[in-house]
Amino acid sequence: MSDVVLRAEHVSVEYAGPRPVRAVRDVTLELRRGEVLGIAGESGCGKSTLAYALTRMLRPPAGLTGGSVRFRGRDGTEVEVTALEGEDLRAFRWTRVSMVFQSAMNALNPVTSVGRQFRDIFRAHAPQLDEPAIGRRARELLEMVNIDPGRVHSFPHELSGGMRQRVAIAMALALDPEVVIMDEPTTALDVVVQQEILDEIERLRAELGFSVIFITHDLSLLLEISDTLAVMYAGKIVELAPTGLVASAPEHPYTFGLLRSFPDMRGPRRELRGIPGTPPDLRQAIGGCAFAPRCDYAFESCATVLPERSGQAACHLHDPGLHPGGPPPELSGERPALREAKGWR
Repeated sequence: MSDVVLRAEHVSVEYAGPRPVRAVRDVTLELRRGEVLGIAGESGCGKSTLAYALTRMLRPPAGLTGGSVRFRGRDGTEVEVTALEGEDLRAFRWTRVSMVFQSAMNALNPVTSVGRQFRDIFRAHAPQLDEPAIGRRARELLEMVNIDPGRVHSFPHELSGGMRQRVAIAMALALDPEVVIMDEPTTALDVVVQQEILDEIERLRAELGFSVIFITHDLSLLLEISDTLAVMYAGKIVELAPTGLVASAPEHPYTFGLLRSFPDMRGPRRELRGIPGTPPDLRQAIGGCAFAPRCDYAFESCATVLPERSGQAACHLHDPGLHPGGPPPELSGERPALREAKGWR
């Protein structure tokens, strides 16, 4: 775990009820120090639930039903996050791992000024700071995300959507965490402001050295900003590899379908194709591949045998025991690299 700052192993989350929902199913991934790990997938695939599991912020009826999350700090300290309780868990949050929540307007308290919300963070996690020091730090944080420090007296409704998002990012960075999880941080922002926020995140990451887990349904966005890309479907990670490799040579039919569903802004014009059908009901048992009913390449074993990710993708097309003919050319990983031609990282 030398350069790995956060590692999740076999994490599963279930929403309790008469018909429990298995929202996250046996997820294993690593976040390396200084990198951006992108997590993409359709709405309802378990992305946000996974984020809450990694930070131990799940609320009933959601509960962690299996797996472990380990954190390794810059000082070499290793923490089993799933074992933390009470004050230990409170001390871990925001100082080691913080989160930018989906929809900044809902994340910020609408009846409390920005400065007061910064004060609440420091009162809870850095009680040694006096009022003048808290005020200075709040202004420094606003300035760091390119907001006039005088806005410390403003209320959320007095800020634009982009400014509220910058405030949320500043709050997440208030205690110098080593990992920042960003859950749909650019949702509902126009494309110009979205790009400004992304540039801001990249600048701050370079300056402060934190790692990022960036969660979004927008795969095209992750192709631009992430170093490693995880694609989720029905609560599982179906593909995980360096972003350039996923972009140029996807191995899972779902990833291939996502890449065909948005236009290439630099290459030749091509026909866009959506993915037919709908995701499965996670209240029901899934005996084989959850994507099989929507997959153009499904064969008999896909309906009955659960695929495991041994390499880049969890797909039976790459299992010579089940599919001796191997995957089709477009999913073989042997196509000419498109990375440079498309300008992807």
